[in-house]
Order: sequence, then structure tokens, then C-alpha cells
Amino acid sequence: MTSKSAPKTTQKSAPARKPQVRQAVTLEMVQAVAPHGGLAENLSRTFGVDPVDYAAIREGTEEHMVRCANELTDNLNAKAMEIHLQRIVGAFVGSAYGAATFYQSKVTTARDLTVASQNDDRDEDRNGVAGFESKAERARQFAAEMGLQAYALMAAAEGAVHAYAHITGETWKPYEAPAAASSSTARKSAAEELAAFG
Repeated sequence: MTSKSAPKTTQKSAPARKPQVRQAVTLEMVQAVAPHGGLAENLSRTFGVDPVDYAAIREGTEEHMVRCANELTDNLNAKAMEIHLQRIVGAFVGSAYGAATFYQSKVTTARDLTVASQNDDRDEDRNGVAGFESKAERARQFAAEMGLQAYALMAAAEGAVHAYAHITGETWKPYEAPAAASSSTARKSAAEELAAFG
């Protein structure tokens, strides 16, 4: 009597995923998408939101980072301090960039809703109950608030970048991971090294 065995299947391994390379975010990228001073002032005035004291935020962040670095000076060598500050500044800049791009998306949403609400031929876009804000009005208000938040975070990022330059004497640049050698190159290199032993 022969026993039946399950058919043998060969499993194909999934192709190796390439690590995702994230673009390094710079302060210039933040400044390109965040509201500038004049726009922030206009948003504050138009929507009745408290203005952002850009200079105070920038200076306060810079002073705070310098104080923190002074506390760590006795315990970190120069390279460790540079690496530590590089990461902190990167977080400030990354946060400001995220807020600025979020603001841009909310402006687009507000514009789209405003245009749709002005279309007389579409019932679903008409205003809601009288006395309440429409969806488009809420979207515009929210976009304005997000713009002022992005502006405030840009001030903090700028303060962090200035503090980095003050403490290290270097201009801050975002961290970029070195390109990893491909596995086939590493294998080939290892084979050549082993061949050297004879």
C-alpha cells in the first residue's frame, strides 16, 4: 500500500525590498511652503486669530538650545554634541515642514469647498442651517489656523538652525544616510577577501 504524499511546491521568495530613501528636509524647503510674514499677518487679521510672534519664538528656541548644550558640554565631546544637535535640529525642521505641507493641503481643500459652494446648480453644496458656518467657512478657518501654526514652527526651526551654527560653528545640514553597498557587491568583496587566504 502506497501512501499519498502532498505535492511538493517550491516557494518563491519575494524580491528583496529596496530601502526607501527619504528626502532630506532643509530649512529652505520649509520656507518655500510655509506662509511668509506678510501672509501670516494677513491670516491673523482676516480670520481673527492671535498673531504669531515670530522673533520671540525664534529667539526663545535658540536660547533654549544653547542652554541645553551648555548643560551637556562637560559630558559630551564635540562630535557627540554635533550629532545630538544635528538630530534635534532635524526634528525641528522636519516638524515645520510637515506642518507647512499640511497647511498647503488644507488651503487646497478650502479653495475646493469654496468653489463648490458657489455653484448654484448643485444642491449638495448649498449652505447648511442658517446661523451656522458652512463647511467651506470651517475649512477656510482651519486652513488659516494651520498656516499660523506652520509659521510658528518655522520660527522654531529657524531658531534651532541658528543655535546649531552658534554652538558648533558649522552650518546645519540635514542628515543623509550613506548609500549602502548592495548585497551582491558585499558578497563579491567577501569572496575576493577569502580567496586572498589561498
